[in-house]
Amino acid sequence: MSEVKAKKPMVTDIFVEGAKKGWVIATTSTVPNVLMAFVIIKALQITGALDLMGTVFAPIMAIFGLPGEAAAVLIGAWMSMGGAVGVVITLFDQGILNGAHIAILAPAIYLMGSQVQYMGRIMGPIGTEGRYIPVMIAISVLNAFGAMLVMNLFV
Repeated sequence: MSEVKAKKPMVTDIFVEGAKKGWVIATTSTVPNVLMAFVIIKALQITGALDLMGTVFAPIMAIFGLPGEAAAVLIGAWMSMGGAVGVVITLFDQGILNGAHIAILAPAIYLMGSQVQYMGRIMGPIGTEGRYIPVMIAISVLNAFGAMLVMNLFV
């Protein structure tokens, strides 16, 4: 009996296929979240809400060595990691955040990342009891705050 050997794909074909998948992810997920963050921050600026947020959250964020407006990054991270990155970029571009601030915020973005999305996509469908969700949120927020404290010591 003759065996037919499966043709092994070329490395370039695998690369191109991966690049196509990456492009789809970027254009359907990452870019819209970052763009949304730019628009939200601009709207907050125009309405004066960003200045108000900076004033209200300044005492809390000062504990971490951050300006009050950095709270917008944490709120964005809670909703979407891509959105939080967009907020960081916008606030950096406007001179509100600097490199040290971004280094302090980076771990918090990933520790709090996208909880709102995950609650709807994962926790509901797998049947997580509602009473556990606030505990899960609190744990990740406390982890994020702890990470910001540690980063503030190193930066």
